[in-house]
Amino acid sequence: MKSTIKLSALGLTLLFLFNIGCKDRAQNETTASDPNTSEAIIESNKGQAFIEDDESTPNVLQIALGSPDHSTLVAAVQAADLENALVNAGPLMVFAPTNAAFDALPAGTVEDLLKPENKEALANILKYHVTPGNYSKDFLKKFKKLGQANNQNVIVEVQGDDVFVGGAKIIASVPAGNGIVHVVDKVILPPAQ
Repeated sequence: MKSTIKLSALGLTLLFLFNIGCKDRAQNETTASDPNTSEAIIESNKGQAFIEDDESTPNVLQIALGSPDHSTLVAAVQAADLENALVNAGPLMVFAPTNAAFDALPAGTVEDLLKPENKEALANILKYHVTPGNYSKDFLKKFKKLGQANNQNVIVEVQGDDVFVGGAKIIASVPAGNGIVHVVDKVILPPAQ
């Protein structure tokens, strides 16, 4: 009786392992049969921005991705290939313009910036929205200017309880795993160099 149970258990184990091996082989054959698809997937998912992690505190990129009010910002970050920069260890302060802030730009501005030939200009504008550090809105009141990721400075102004960075008012703040996202009501444009 014991040997029959052992043989049955061994048979089930072998069947299970064989089934897993067949699934893996079928998946590999599907991927290998269409190299263009697999290369495209691999190319589009490079870097730490594409690692899935449901347990950590969301990073600044994940916060933007999860916000329906920041879909234009996310599209811009993707067009400029800056996803990986926003998930590094930081700490980073990101001044995140809302969709309404992008809509307030002159007609055609966003569409023009999203074109591949304007990638460098778009990246410069987006980097002007990022500062090393992790400072609350109240702590930012102590600053007169901040050094941005594009190597330019932005002016910080305080009016009552409101803080303005480059003329954009901080309307909300969201802590992130690698810094903080300050939601702003305007797109902060860097001065011409």
